[in-house]
Amino acid sequence: MFSRSALSRGAQLVARRQGCSQLAQRRGYAAASSAPSAFTYDTSDVAGVKVATRDSHGPTTKLAVVAKAGTRYQPAPGLTVGLEEFAFKNTEKRTALRIVREAELLGGQLLAYHTREALVLEASFLREDIPYFTELLAEVISQTRYTTFEFHEDVERVLKIKQAKLEHDVSALALDSAHSVAFHTGLGASLYPTSTTPLKNYLNEYSIADYASAVYAKSNIALVGDGATPTALHKWTEQFFKSVPASPSSAVTLNTKPTTYYGGEQRTPHTAGNSLVIAFPGSSFGTFKPEVAVLAALLGGQPNVKWSTGFTLLSKATASAPGVIASGTNLAYSDAGLLTIQVTGPAASVRKASEEAVKALKSISEGSVSKEDLTKAVAKAKFDALEASQSGVSTLLSAGSGIIHTGKPFQIAETVQSINSVTADKLKTTAKSLIDGKASVAAVGDLNVLPFGEELGLKV
Repeated sequence: MFSRSALSRGAQLVARRQGCSQLAQRRGYAAASSAPSAFTYDTSDVAGVKVATRDSHGPTTKLAVVAKAGTRYQPAPGLTVGLEEFAFKNTEKRTALRIVREAELLGGQLLAYHTREALVLEASFLREDIPYFTELLAEVISQTRYTTFEFHEDVERVLKIKQAKLEHDVSALALDSAHSVAFHTGLGASLYPTSTTPLKNYLNEYSIADYASAVYAKSNIALVGDGATPTALHKWTEQFFKSVPASPSSAVTLNTKPTTYYGGEQRTPHTAGNSLVIAFPGSSFGTFKPEVAVLAALLGGQPNVKWSTGFTLLSKATASAPGVIASGTNLAYSDAGLLTIQVTGPAASVRKASEEAVKALKSISEGSVSKEDLTKAVAKAKFDALEASQSGVSTLLSAGSGIIHTGKPFQIAETVQSINSVTADKLKTTAKSLIDGKASVAAVGDLNVLPFGEELGLKV
């Protein structure tokens, strides 16, 4: 038999646990409500370098140099790709083999990639190894050797392999064509040069070295850390980034012409598949349009819940078109954006789904969106924005791109607040302006079946 005093002490213990549980829940709710503040970067200028950092208090760190060296800025085709492939090769202090072995011994990962506006050199590593990887990134952008043998044995070889892969990716080819039609030069430049691009006239180890001297300067880069304290990152940045030039040391002139939207149509025959892109002027980082974000969420494409067709208009439009993948996305850049509807699959199904997609967009412009679908689209737009701002590659890229183009990282809290203000009338007005304006249409595949923009009821 338990004594009465023992039962009393047990009841008190249960009560304490319940109280702690309720307090933890209240604290959890409070933390969730203020989640956007956790995404804010601390920004400062350290030794002439623009540095942004936030500490997620985890055991690992991501550190990236983001340079304004994407394909829109290259003065000749292939330079951005060439510079990307030279990342983490031989430097004045270390061989490429040594860099690889040291990174592996520390459990780190090295990555180089580019977008239309940025070239990113990224390192992921254990938190305590920040001194080594900060030094390495500074060394790569200021002391890479750009040797002839590495250009022929590594850069050219990898370039040809990636070109061969790109030739069979009709989705990427269609998206590239849509950018070319929409913007012509700058953002219209191909994200990756095709095998038919005459690179021999422009690409060699000397032209890449000149391009590096033009873009790897303190005035043209940002250093972004995720999972590091400002104190630690500032300390090692000040020590190791002294060797980085303060301004470009090359006569190469970057293509900095402001973006202009043109619109039009381009059709490319292909035997590897079929893809159609319908694009309109979208929302940029510089001028964020919450209506476009909600419109992209409403168009959607893929269901969020398994075994469901989803509420989005494109998922409904493709329900009767077998084998088709459709998506609506806003591609945001510093001074322009491109709202795209991309449909990929069998030619006949792509045609049918594209017709339904345009009908869906026109229905939005006529104000036929239900209140429930609008509520879902607003919630999805907020979720997509918050999810993209959590720890990951897209976070470092968006923060760095924001700094090198506008002087400050992209702030997610402001985005979420503006998305909440979108109404049915604002969405209707935005959709109508897109339908009444000039579209950009790119078709790749069986052109005997794929529709022209005019057949879809679009102005091109």
